[in-house]
This record gives sequence, C-alpha cells and structure tokens, in this order.
Amino acid sequence: MTSQDIRISKQFCKFCLRVLKNEQISFYREIAKQRKTEKSLNELTSDEIIRLSACDKYFNDEHIFNVLDKEIVVVGNMLADAIRKLPQQKRDVILLSYFAGLTDKEIGDELGAIQQTIFKRRASSLKQLRDLLEKEGY
Repeated sequence: MTSQDIRISKQFCKFCLRVLKNEQISFYREIAKQRKTEKSLNELTSDEIIRLSACDKYFNDEHIFNVLDKEIVVVGNMLADAIRKLPQQKRDVILLSYFAGLTDKEIGDELGAIQQTIFKRRASSLKQLRDLLEKEGY
C-alpha cells in the first residue's frame, strides 16, 4: 500500500466514524423528543388509566335465531330487532343467506322452494330491512 492509499483509508475511516457519531446523536435526540411527548404506562395515574382504558363487549349484543334446527348468531341489537320484525319466511332466507352462508339453491332445497323464489324473497327482505333500519336512524 502506498502512502496515498493509507491516507485515503484513514480518511474513509474518519468519515465512517463521523457518520456513526452523527447517527448516535440523532438517535439520542429522537429518544429525548419521545420522552417529552410520550408517557410510560407505569407513570400514568389511576384516573388517566381509567380515562384511557377500553372495555370489550363480548356476548352483550348477540342474538340467537333458530332456523331449520340451526342456531344462527346475529351481533347487533338494531340489526337483530330489524330481522325479528321480518316475516318468518323472509327472516329465514336472510339468516341462511348472509349468516349461514348458503346459496339461493341450497336455501331453496332446505325450504322446499325454487331458487327464483328465494332470490325474490332475499331482495324484498333486504329492502324491508333497509327501510326498517333507516326508520330507526341507522
């Protein structure tokens, strides 16, 4: 290695060290900035914890409908109330189609109706549900 190569190597080493030092400074500045704006959970008072906490609602608004000896769960009070207001045939079609995942043909086979009838019931049921929910302000 020539003296020129050694000088270039030393300059490169100094450059790399400077970059690392600047990155370290930036990192510590960012940490200090976070400490000013963020608060650790350990530092929160009980009032702050209560104010910031959330409570999950499990099984509070689940409604069970029985269709063809199947239990179908509907979550949501407004939706369940609107479905309850539908006539039995329309209710069964909506529940089997959207909550049990059956096709119109499968629903027709289960209920003893043709596919076109199921399609029409489902379409009119959706319109009736939409009207009921809009009337309730949803």
